[in-house]
Amino acid sequence: MRSNWWKILGVLILLYVFIVGMLVPLKPGITSAQPSVLQAGEVVTMTISGYNTFFTKSTDHRAWIKADDTHALAASAIKVLNDQQLEASFRLPTYLPSDEKRLTASLLIDNSFDGATVIPGNLFLQQDSTNQAMGSQAWQTSSIGELHSKSGMSFPFRAILYETIRNTYFHVSLWLAMVILLITSLVFSIRYLSTTNPIDDYKAMSFTSSGLLFGVMGITTGMIWAKDTWGTYWTWEEVKMNMTAIALLIYMAYFVLRSSFEDMEKRARIAAVYNIFAFAALIPLIYVVPRLTDSLHPGSGGNPAFGGEDLDNTMRMVFYPAVIGWTLIGVWISSLIYRARKLEEQLYDD
Repeated sequence: MRSNWWKILGVLILLYVFIVGMLVPLKPGITSAQPSVLQAGEVVTMTISGYNTFFTKSTDHRAWIKADDTHALAASAIKVLNDQQLEASFRLPTYLPSDEKRLTASLLIDNSFDGATVIPGNLFLQQDSTNQAMGSQAWQTSSIGELHSKSGMSFPFRAILYETIRNTYFHVSLWLAMVILLITSLVFSIRYLSTTNPIDDYKAMSFTSSGLLFGVMGITTGMIWAKDTWGTYWTWEEVKMNMTAIALLIYMAYFVLRSSFEDMEKRARIAAVYNIFAFAALIPLIYVVPRLTDSLHPGSGGNPAFGGEDLDNTMRMVFYPAVIGWTLIGVWISSLIYRARKLEEQLYDD
């Protein structure tokens, strides 16, 4: 039992990840606001739809159209329709706080029960003529006051993602666990080249096998996620998907290469060299190239992954344990593959 504590720990961690990751609710959010195109100088009644909201449980609703960090316009009247819908009326000033005729704005709603919710960049303000000085003066009169926060543990609401944000604990954590397993495989391949100990070759092969398994699981969960959020399982225009597929194919060729040699020493030596090459190609393919191009993935096109927009502190309480849990399970699988390989060699020697 003492020697297997880390296996039990991995199972318990993943059990925690599945229970907490699937049962903790999302924060309230705004799914739509209609109309979304607003004309300066008009009175607009906007119908706002919420997600996981309980508008009827509050009487202190406030709403703002936020033009930028310093200019906001408060709603003149708010009417609750049901838990998921309310109407907000805005008296738009004649001029906008900008010298542009079209301006992108955000909608912010606040109440004591749901807390503050926002839908960023979903509104489009337009004006026929510009007067930035008068517009700035009119929009500065409606400053945003102290906002409420939702009590209790909850995951962030993200437009488009909705409940699929929970896949972060599986899709992304599987990829990170895969990288850890492949790094371990790389270390054993380097050790084999210096020691020519067949045990190092067996361990390198075992960790590569489990790493590839996690990679396939990661790309499969990613395809399911893509279908729900992007509408398709695969798109050739998504650079990161294509690069990860190429990286997995390179690692699959590792096993094809091993099966091509009958001489054990030659097979182990060439496989070790190829494993080093495969890992050297992996990092640029899945981390460097996607960051140099536009991509829907976080961490691509200059968008920093694991920032506040992608992973808040509540999600980190589940995400990082998920990485640890999957890694421990991967090491366990690798040990089983290694033991099976050793048994095969013993039977072959006998």
